[in-house]
Amino acid sequence: MRLRAALLATALTTTPVMAAMATTITGPYVDIGGGYDLTQTQHMHAYDGQGVSEFNKNLNLPPEEAKFLDSAVSPATHSRETMHHGAGWTGFASFGWGFGNGLRAEVEGAYNWSETTRYTTTSYGGGHGKTDGADRSYGGFVNVLYDIDLKRLFGIDVPVTPFIGVGAGYLWQTVNDETPIANSIMNVRHNGTNGSFAYQGIVGAAYDIPGVPGLQMTTEYRMIGQVESFNNGNLGQTVINPNNQPVTDHNSIRYDQRFNHQFIVGVRYAFNTAPPPPPPPPAPAIVPPAPVAARTYLVFFDWDGAALTPRARAIVAQAAQASAHVQTTRLEVNGYTDNSAAHPGPRGEKYNLGLSLHRADSVKAELIRDGVAASAIDIHGYGEARPLVPTGPDTREPQNRRVEIILH
Repeated sequence: MRLRAALLATALTTTPVMAAMATTITGPYVDIGGGYDLTQTQHMHAYDGQGVSEFNKNLNLPPEEAKFLDSAVSPATHSRETMHHGAGWTGFASFGWGFGNGLRAEVEGAYNWSETTRYTTTSYGGGHGKTDGADRSYGGFVNVLYDIDLKRLFGIDVPVTPFIGVGAGYLWQTVNDETPIANSIMNVRHNGTNGSFAYQGIVGAAYDIPGVPGLQMTTEYRMIGQVESFNNGNLGQTVINPNNQPVTDHNSIRYDQRFNHQFIVGVRYAFNTAPPPPPPPPAPAIVPPAPVAARTYLVFFDWDGAALTPRARAIVAQAAQASAHVQTTRLEVNGYTDNSAAHPGPRGEKYNLGLSLHRADSVKAELIRDGVAASAIDIHGYGEARPLVPTGPDTREPQNRRVEIILH
C-alpha cells in the first residue's frame, strides 16, 4: 500500500510531499489559473456576397487585376472558409463553494487568446494566404466538480486530490485579422464580435501546499466547445485591393463550432480549512505502584480470654507504625468471639458480646501505648457474629476469637 501511494504521488507531482492527507473543501474558496491554449482549425461560411465586376469600372484597377477579378469572382452566394490558429494562452478566475463530500460548485470568468495563422476560402479562385491577426473569446461558466478522495475510496493516503467537472456558460468571440490572397492582389479582413452558448469538460488534480492549510496548487486540462453556428451580422468580411479600396463585402459569416484545448496551472485557496490536528501525545510510561502497607491486621486470643499474647502485641505495634506512615484518619478496632461460651444458653451469647468488646478495649489500650491518639480509635464488639471460619454450634475456633484493626 505504501508503494502504491508513493508511485501515485510521483506520477502526479514533482513537488515534495509533506502533508499526511488531502484537503476536502468545505465552504468558500477562490481559484485562479492560466496556461496554454490550442484552438482547433475553425470552419466558416460566407453568404450573400456581391460580385466585383460592377465595381471594377469605378476602381481604376490595372487591366490585369481587373481581368483577374472578373474571372475569379462571380456573384457569390456561399463560400467555404477555414481559419488556422497558432499558439495561444488562457486565464480564468473563479469563486466556489465546497460541500464537504467532494462536490463543488463555482462561478468562473474566462479569457482565451489565440493567434490566427492561415486563411483559406473557396472564393476568389480558391484563395489562401498567411494571416496576420488574432481572435479571442471571453465570458463565464457555471461549473460543477467532484473531488476524488483517494484515502476514503481507495485507501491511498497522499496529499493529492484528483477532480473532474463540467461547465456551461456563454462566450463572446472577437476576430481581427487580415490575409493577403491571390498573389496579394486582394486582402481579406475579418473584424467583429458575436457570442454563443459554450460548454467545457475539466480533468485535473490539486496538490496540498505543506504548512499552509487550505492552499493548493492545481494542474488541469480543459476542453471548451463553443456552439457558433450563427449568422454574424456585425462580424463582416471585407475584401480590399492593394489601393485600399473595397471590392466586395460579405454581409454575413457563419462560424461553425469552435474547440479549445487548454493546459492550465493554478492556485486555489479554501477559507474554512482548519489546520491538521496535532499528533496524539505519547502514552505515559507505566510505573508500577509502590508497595502499600497492609490496612487490616488480625490479633488472636485464647479461649475466654482478653489478654494480649506477645505475638498479639507485636501485630498491634505493626498496625500502630503503619498508621503513622500511611495517610490514616481513623482506626477501627472490632472484637469477635467463637460460638462457644463459658456460660451456655442465652446468657452465653450476651457474655460473648461483652467478651468481644473487652478484647477490643485491650487492643485499643495497646495502640495508645504504641503512640496512636485515643481520639483516632473506634472500637466495636460483635460477639459471635461475623465468624472468620464458619463452624457448627458450640465450637471453639481459634480464628474466630480475634480483633480486627482496620486503618481508614
